[in-house]
Amino acid sequence: MTYLSKRVAINLDAVTVIYLVDRWVVRIKLKDSLLPDQDLDFRAFLNENGCSYRPSVPISRALDGLDASMSITEVMNRCQVVVVSHGALQPADIEDFRATFVRGLGYCPPSLV
Repeated sequence: MTYLSKRVAINLDAVTVIYLVDRWVVRIKLKDSLLPDQDLDFRAFLNENGCSYRPSVPISRALDGLDASMSITEVMNRCQVVVVSHGALQPADIEDFRATFVRGLGYCPPSLV
C-alpha cells in the first residue's frame, strides 16, 4: 500500500482491503487506464506481491455492498468479513488494524507479516 500511495502516475479511484484468516484481499480500482509502460510496471508489482484471487460469494457480496455505498460496518455485519479499509488509500488504517490484531492475540500470525 505504501508503494501505491507514492505512485503519483497511478490515479486510484478506490482501494478495498479485506482481511481473511490466511490472506489479504486487495481490490484496486483506477480512475483512468494506464499507459502501456505504467500497466506493465503495475502488473509486475502486483505479481511480485500477491496472486490473482477469484472472490468467494461472501467477498463478492461485500464488494458489491461497498460499491453500493453501504457502510463498512454494515457490510461487515451482513457479509461476516473484515473490511479493513475502503475508498481512498489509507495505509495507516491497515497498520492500525494489524497492530490492534497483534496486540489482541499476543503474537503476529504469518498472514499479518
